[in-house]
Amino acid sequence: MRVGAVLVSILKAPLWVAAVPTGAKSFVGNPVIGSARLNRWGLHVSRIRVAAVLAGWRRRWLGRHVPADQQAAFARDGFVVLPDFLPAADFARLRAETLDTPWDAHEMRQGSTVTRRILLDSGPLRRDKPVLAGLLRSRKVLSLLRYIASRGGEPAFSIQCIIANAHGSADDPQCVVHADTFHSTAKAWFFLHDVGPEEGPFLYVPGSHALTPQRLAWEREQSLSARTHPSRDHAEGSFRISAEDRQRLGLPAPKSIAVRANTLIVADTFGFHGRTPSPTPTRRIEIYGSLRRNPFAPWTGLDPLSLPGIKSRLGSALVVLDKLGIARMPWRSVGRIRLDAPPQI
Repeated sequence: MRVGAVLVSILKAPLWVAAVPTGAKSFVGNPVIGSARLNRWGLHVSRIRVAAVLAGWRRRWLGRHVPADQQAAFARDGFVVLPDFLPAADFARLRAETLDTPWDAHEMRQGSTVTRRILLDSGPLRRDKPVLAGLLRSRKVLSLLRYIASRGGEPAFSIQCIIANAHGSADDPQCVVHADTFHSTAKAWFFLHDVGPEEGPFLYVPGSHALTPQRLAWEREQSLSARTHPSRDHAEGSFRISAEDRQRLGLPAPKSIAVRANTLIVADTFGFHGRTPSPTPTRRIEIYGSLRRNPFAPWTGLDPLSLPGIKSRLGSALVVLDKLGIARMPWRSVGRIRLDAPPQI
C-alpha cells in the first residue's frame, strides 16, 4: 500500500469506527464494518441484535397510535396492506391533483426499469393540492410508518412512476429478493392505479422481518465475505438471498401482492422483498414514503428533520444536499414533465 493511502486510512479510521453505532451498512465502503475478522468475532451480528432489541422497545411506545389488527398483521407478515384507504371522492381528487399536471422530475435507470421520482414538500402543496398534502400529513399513514420503522421522525415522500421493460439491456436489480439493510426500516406505497400480477407488483417473503437464529446465522455467513461479493448492492450491505438460502432459513416463497388502486402497503424492509418481474412493458404510479433513522438511538423522537420549517420541505432539502455533494442521490434531473411521459434517460 502506498504511503499516501496509508495516511488516508489512518485519518479515516476514527470515522469508520464512529460509524459502527449508526445505520451505516456498507461493507465495501467501511473497512471496520466490512472486516471479516471483526465479523467473525461477532461485530455484524451484535449490531443486528442490539438494533432489534431497541426496535422492539421503541415499538412498544409507538404502538399506542396503531390499531391492534395492524400490529398483528405486521407481527405475522412484516407488512400491512390497507385497501380502500381514502374515501372514493377524495381518491378521485387526489388522482386529479397528481396526474393532471407536470412536475419537476428526477429519473434513475436500473437495468430495464426507469423510476421517475417527484420529491414532495407538503408545505407548498397545501394550497393547490390539499388532498395530496393531507395524505402526507395523515396520522394513520405517519403512525404506521413510524411503528414499522420503530422510529419517530419525519418520513420522506415522493411520487413515483415505475416504468418497467423500458428498453434497458440489463435486468432490474430490484427484482432480486433482498433486504435493504441490517435493521428495521419502513417503506410505504399508496397506489394510484390497479397493479395486477403481470404488472410488476411488490413482493415480500412473509415473516422474514423476524430475527430468528437461522437468519442471524445466515447474516453472520454473509458478513464474512460481503466486502468482496460480486454484487455491488450486496457488498454495500443490502444482502441478496437465493431461493436455496431462503428455504434453508425455513422461510416461505415470496408473496406477490397485486393490489387495487387506493391501496396502501407499509413494509419493514429488513424483511426480504423486491419487485415482481414484469413480462411486458408496464407503468404504475404511486405515492412513496420511507423512514430510516439511526437504529441504535433508544428514543423515538429528537429528530432534526421534524423541526418546524424543515419537516414540510424535505424534498427541497435533499436536492440542496445533493448539489452541495453532502448527500448524493442516484437520480438525474429531467425537467418539468407529466408523470405519464416516456422515459427521459
